[in-house]
Amino acid sequence: MKKIGIIIVYCITCKFGLAQTLSGTVTGHGKPLQGVTISVRSAHKTLLTDSAGFFSLPVSGKTVLRFSFTGYTEKDTAVDITGPATLSINLEPVEEELEDVVIVSSSRTNSRIEDLPTRVEVLGMEEVHEENGIKPGNIASLLGDIAGIQIQQTSAATGNADMRIQGLPGKYTQLLRDGMPLFGGYSGSFSILQIPPLDLQQIELVKGASSTLYGGGAIAGMVNLISKKPKTGNPEKSFTLNHSSLRESNANLFFSGRNERAGYTLFAGGTLQDPVDVNKDGFSDVPSVKNVFVHPRIFLYGGRSSTVVLGYTLGFEDRNGGDMLAIDRKANDQHPFFIRNRSWRNTADITWEKSLAGSAQLTVKGSGSFFNRDISTHVFGMKGRQFTWYTEAAYSRKTERHSWVAGVNFNGDRFTKQFPDSSLLPDERNNVVGFFIQDDWKLHDKLTVQGGLRTDVHNRYGSFVLPRLSVMYRISGALTARVGGGWGYKTPTLFNSEIDERDYRFLAGYLPGTQAERAFGVNSDLNYHTRLSNWKLTVNQAFFYNTVSHPLLLTQPAPPALQYVNMNGSLQTTGSETYVQAAYDELELYLGYVYTHARRNYQPANPNLPLIARHKFATVIAYAFSSRLRAGIESSYTGRQYLDDGSTTQPYLFTAAMVRYAVGKMAFVLNCENIFDYRQNKHHQVVFPPYTNPSFPEIWAPLDGRVANLSMYVKF
Repeated sequence: MKKIGIIIVYCITCKFGLAQTLSGTVTGHGKPLQGVTISVRSAHKTLLTDSAGFFSLPVSGKTVLRFSFTGYTEKDTAVDITGPATLSINLEPVEEELEDVVIVSSSRTNSRIEDLPTRVEVLGMEEVHEENGIKPGNIASLLGDIAGIQIQQTSAATGNADMRIQGLPGKYTQLLRDGMPLFGGYSGSFSILQIPPLDLQQIELVKGASSTLYGGGAIAGMVNLISKKPKTGNPEKSFTLNHSSLRESNANLFFSGRNERAGYTLFAGGTLQDPVDVNKDGFSDVPSVKNVFVHPRIFLYGGRSSTVVLGYTLGFEDRNGGDMLAIDRKANDQHPFFIRNRSWRNTADITWEKSLAGSAQLTVKGSGSFFNRDISTHVFGMKGRQFTWYTEAAYSRKTERHSWVAGVNFNGDRFTKQFPDSSLLPDERNNVVGFFIQDDWKLHDKLTVQGGLRTDVHNRYGSFVLPRLSVMYRISGALTARVGGGWGYKTPTLFNSEIDERDYRFLAGYLPGTQAERAFGVNSDLNYHTRLSNWKLTVNQAFFYNTVSHPLLLTQPAPPALQYVNMNGSLQTTGSETYVQAAYDELELYLGYVYTHARRNYQPANPNLPLIARHKFATVIAYAFSSRLRAGIESSYTGRQYLDDGSTTQPYLFTAAMVRYAVGKMAFVLNCENIFDYRQNKHHQVVFPPYTNPSFPEIWAPLDGRVANLSMYVKF
């Protein structure tokens, strides 16, 4: 009987075959490819390669494996497996499609941009690198070039700036660095003025409600700054020097390197800006700025499947504006006015990514940031410290039809006054724990549905349930439609960009019964991308709607004390974004238009939200004359804006031009902004008496005027 059993097992094995392990790697351009779809034709199974391009699957006998990846030619490979075996597959790129492959890390599933039901806009390495030659000190100008984003100066003295998306104030936008919120709160509106572009690989932007994955604060949208990573066999050593006609000097350097086990990146840079009185009224239109920014990161690789990233950020800034004599330390009874902000930021972060079986990945990350800000004016001074922290664990998996992620995070902040202090400000502590899940379900080759749900529990403001739904339909190979919406919330915070530092002494917190703001938003777009002969053409038409219920405003219930209170009404923004982008050989063209209707329904006598342009146009023309010489010119038209009292401003035209010339390992950029020198202080008074303690109007146009800069970039 034993012999008969052995014979039967042997026959079954010969007939059907025992499953054996087939493993291997998939590469393209000599580099591992993550997310390659592998289809087992005979078993109707699929799986995806991990971050190292590795796969492993059980196969028996003869079968055909199909390897497919956007931007590369499909490849069928026949195998006959009788024992453990390995494969090495190299995919050939399709040159015409390769340029469209963008991996978006903000999706948490590292998906390609064209596969996402949520519209994600990406400023890639080329745009970021170009900005390094134009504005190497910060990314404010780069973000302001994106349709639907308005960078609004909020202080004539210190040059603070607010980033507004789809007409909503900046406090409703979540700003992230490598997926972790490191800015906001007591740091006010300085964050985008302190981040240099040389340290970045790309910038990912989601407009509209994005709270499912990144928390309640992402009402107007989310901006994720992705840091550079080291590349095997491709170390980078570069530095940038820059000087402008408005007496700004920048020096930045970046190093990176990697082997099989470890890697590193290092950014270090600084800015020195002298104060400038452009209109000669005795007050600075450009403040004095001294800052230093250092960002080293260490990468540890555990074979094919594990990566640990350790990072540290040091930031220091001294920003001083006001009466030119007071800034120059020559203050007297007639010239005492100044506002000075000195800040220090120390941040440590860690990320661990582990590839698991079945194209799954586990990510654990955390960060802690200590921010100190010392405010001094001629009438008041205060010091404060804010500690913010963020921790998260997320599990993601991709199959042929699903890309899903689930996780939990715990984050919060603690603000503490440092004595001596004469303000009414209370100390504040916020904690929130959140649970989230999201799935991109490919119902059909043309139809993908994204559903998500988040639940947050806040220590002071209770629980929030935030669902989200998006749908993408591929109408044709060239035309794609998306529509999606979701809910969000914003908990009250003591600080925002609209408060003059002199008024912090009167800020006394919140009126009793203050609640979190609730929000809902819908976004849709049609995107057409094709080739017409030698032309590459993209046309995008988007629509948006956002509403924030019971927005928080600063009031003066018992002068001089200031307190926040929820208004009986809402903020609403509706509008559209239209752009056409075309390229012919070395010629690039862009034409864009944004319409924004922003209303504050709690103020029926004056319902228009201030400082939001109803109409904005933008054009860009760029041409590469050779591999060495490139030039471009861009213009933007900003229509009338409403002011707080209901009056309107003048429309204005802003034009800039750039020439870039490369020779050897060096590149020189000559750039001129605001060529026609349009300035608010050229046509209107921007400082009102008494000049010993002046007041300022709303800033709706540039104050610095025409400015030229020359930069040198060296890569060695």
